[in-house]
Amino acid sequence: MTEFRFPTAVAETNSHSRDYLTKNLTDPEAGRAIFQKLLQELGNSVNMYPEWHPILTIPPRTDRNMVTCPSQLPVYKGVDHTVFFARGFVTCPYSEKDAEQLANAVNSTHGLHAYRLDAPLYNDHAHPVVVEATTVELEADGTIRSRDALAWCVQMLVKDAQNAEVAETWWNLRSSILGEPNSSRSSLLVNQHTGGHMRKILDALNNSGMYGPIKEVSLDMLSEKKRKKISETLIRAALQTWDKQTGKFSFELRGETCKAEVNDTWKDGHEISIRVMIGDFDLYASGFYYAEKDLLETGMPKGKKSLAEKFL
Repeated sequence: MTEFRFPTAVAETNSHSRDYLTKNLTDPEAGRAIFQKLLQELGNSVNMYPEWHPILTIPPRTDRNMVTCPSQLPVYKGVDHTVFFARGFVTCPYSEKDAEQLANAVNSTHGLHAYRLDAPLYNDHAHPVVVEATTVELEADGTIRSRDALAWCVQMLVKDAQNAEVAETWWNLRSSILGEPNSSRSSLLVNQHTGGHMRKILDALNNSGMYGPIKEVSLDMLSEKKRKKISETLIRAALQTWDKQTGKFSFELRGETCKAEVNDTWKDGHEISIRVMIGDFDLYASGFYYAEKDLLETGMPKGKKSLAEKFL
């Protein structure tokens, strides 16, 4: 996986958000000054909130589906051209009526606060609204205060335990627990101390059996080199077994029955697409083979770590 460096991630995310909000303005310098004030007030810009963030959990919802973006919640109706920060977000609808209704709806929700900006962002004709979660406090490093983040995370993890059918591993849930961008145990919202404890809590809950059997999907715990090797091993084995005619077939590899699907994309032998699956998605790999150059392009595999490691 790509190495995560906190200062670099902060600089890149803030720079991208600043440009997004100011590049189309008649006076981009004024917009950049407003953006700097938002950074001071709301913390660093982020790409995605963790599922437990108050911005997502405070508003009432009409169903129990996982919410990962404010636009999925009725209270935020009217959001448009939105940038997220650690404590809240700024959104820039073109309609002044929508902006006013959004601010009023948010301010009627305990724990949230909204206000309109006097100057434009994103576009000269937009009407920016700033929304903040008043309960979110930031550490000196710009991440959410540890005790609060841990409490909110635990509340999220246990609320649906009785209805769970499987336990999800850290690697499956990492983004919904840490937010994005993230590393193996930290993000722009959660530092390594907090993220490490979150992972220990999830592992303890999974090992208790309260969710049911553990389901593995992501293989991000393995290096990119190892994941690529796993995909290549499975896909090359499928190509070697393929009779150039049958689209779907099975073959044995290292004691496992592999189900393969191979297609000649353009019916000219130039590009061959390959999918290999073991079990009911216990392990899955896909890619493309270009015969003229003997070139194999693979996607990252998904499945169970113990099974995937058999193909290293």
